[in-house]
Amino acid sequence: MPYEPHRIVVVGFDDFATLDFGIPGQVFSSAGTGRYEAVTCTPGGRPVWCSAGYRILPDHDLDVLDTADTVIVPGIHGGPPFTEGTLDKEVAEALRRAAGHARIVSICTGAFVLAAAGLLDDRPATTHWRHVDRFRAFYPRVLLNPDVLFIDDGDVLTSAGSAAGIDLCLHLVRRDHGSEVANSTARRCVAPPFREGGQSQFIERPLPDPAGMSTAATRSWTLTRLHEPLDLAAMAAHARMSVRTFTRRFREETGLSPARWVTGQRVEHARHLLETTDLPVDEVARLAGFGTTVSLRQHLHAAVGVAPLSYRQTFRAASGIS
Repeated sequence: MPYEPHRIVVVGFDDFATLDFGIPGQVFSSAGTGRYEAVTCTPGGRPVWCSAGYRILPDHDLDVLDTADTVIVPGIHGGPPFTEGTLDKEVAEALRRAAGHARIVSICTGAFVLAAAGLLDDRPATTHWRHVDRFRAFYPRVLLNPDVLFIDDGDVLTSAGSAAGIDLCLHLVRRDHGSEVANSTARRCVAPPFREGGQSQFIERPLPDPAGMSTAATRSWTLTRLHEPLDLAAMAAHARMSVRTFTRRFREETGLSPARWVTGQRVEHARHLLETTDLPVDEVARLAGFGTTVSLRQHLHAAVGVAPLSYRQTFRAASGIS
């Protein structure tokens, strides 16, 4: 049936991060024909310089924000929001106007722009871990969480470093159309549909232990056995490490404890089964490793705030666009 594509408006400023600016167009265009439309704008519709030293010519000026369904602000490497904690009045007003009808999203240090516009006051948000102290000094009212890859606060979403912008855009596709479309989009982008852990795993730290001490193989092994009982001792044994070493290494590599990671993967698997199959909920619970419908319901509600049947109904409908 006919439908209007969801309009993504990417707002550019001088000193914008080159990768960040291209992520929305790449991800949302990979979600399938007609689902999204991505356009660009800048203050005054003028060309803007990127951090790599070249310019881009936008499609529109800020007036196009009035037609946006989602507004995305890429990261910046300079400019008043980043260096002074201020924002041009015209830009701030345009963003605040858009917030009345559109989702507002930032990638990496784009959060500085949203904060300068007052859109993050008293709300949870994140940005690149390297700029946490600067951000907090300029924007103390923001409830900054520097340990996550992105934060979804409903109508305002923020991501950490540039690659986390891919995670956030895939999350939006999933929120709009379900995991089947999001997974297909991720495959086209050659990106993981879901990354566990937070950005603490990417913070500069001393060199890791010698080669062969990674938990990656055990994580892959675990993903094929989510329906089975899994305990820390079995995972450590597979990795040929002591429980203590395995736990430390696992947290360093994923940002999570093994138990929390396994639970997260089970929730993701259950969501996928609910969206893409007609299996009874008790069978979904079994295959995802939760054992009982009650356990699945508790974990799913903690993750996304709804019961299994409500989740299935919502996302099966959302993924019906072909």
